Amino acid sequence: MHSLSSSSSASSLNLKEATNWWWDVNESPVWQDRIFHILAFLYAVVSVIAVIQLVRIQLRVPEYGWTTQKVFHFLNFVVNGVRALVFVFRRDAQNMQPEILQHILLDIPSLAFFTTYALLVLFWAEIYYQARAVSTDGLRPSFFTINALVYVVQIALWLVLWWKPVHVTVIISKMFFACVSLFAALGFLLYGGRLFLMLQRFPVESKGRRKKLQEVGYVTSICFTCFLIRCIMMCFNAFDDAADLDVLDHPILNFIYYLLVEILPSSLVLFILRKLPPKRGITQYHQIQ
Repeated sequence: MHSLSSSSSASSLNLKEATNWWWDVNESPVWQDRIFHILAFLYAVVSVIAVIQLVRIQLRVPEYGWTTQKVFHFLNFVVNGVRALVFVFRRDAQNMQPEILQHILLDIPSLAFFTTYALLVLFWAEIYYQARAVSTDGLRPSFFTINALVYVVQIALWLVLWWKPVHVTVIISKMFFACVSLFAALGFLLYGGRLFLMLQRFPVESKGRRKKLQEVGYVTSICFTCFLIRCIMMCFNAFDDAADLDVLDHPILNFIYYLLVEILPSSLVLFILRKLPPKRGITQYHQIQ
């Protein structure tokens, strides 16, 4: 009986120490700056990788304009570069007035991240429908319409928050981001999954087919998971103050969140799609390898 009591006391002590460590790091300005600077460095690395890949593609096929592949890498460069700057100056950003500027500065990269990867969904949808001899004329207008709608709704929420900064508006804004993330996740599942199954049924067995099958499968899994995690986290973020990602004293949560939903997925996708297009005879299917 005494042994059981001692074991329980030891477990409680360990749990308390772990909790204290978590809060000590969160409330330490030194650790806050260290973690945010680490995030800034990681974002900067991804941004540099994206622009290097963009330059390599341009040097490889200078005769082609802004292909889907080039736009995708350029947007990755911009999104990750802006995130790096935001985290370098996170303390200044957190103290900006009026408060609406803080929301705009933190939300714009998330919107751009959505657009970047929605572009990949668009490309896969075009490939899928072309392979099935279905017209793709409506896909690009739909892509621009959806993105415009997302930006217009978000701008409207910013204006409402600026006009009347009540907590319910903040919750609505975060839930809107959660819905957008869920929409993106379903888009990857729908068109990435369809393209994967189509390639799987393709009759010719070759090394190139297997490689493309793996690329589509990996990228679909990574992007679906990252947007689903973002959706779930934004729901917690909206209703639980302990899960708030927009404050300085949650650096560990910020590190885990941004590592899982942006840095790691972007790094893996850029690595998987690193292959350069062929110099001659480029086809649409090779535009985003």
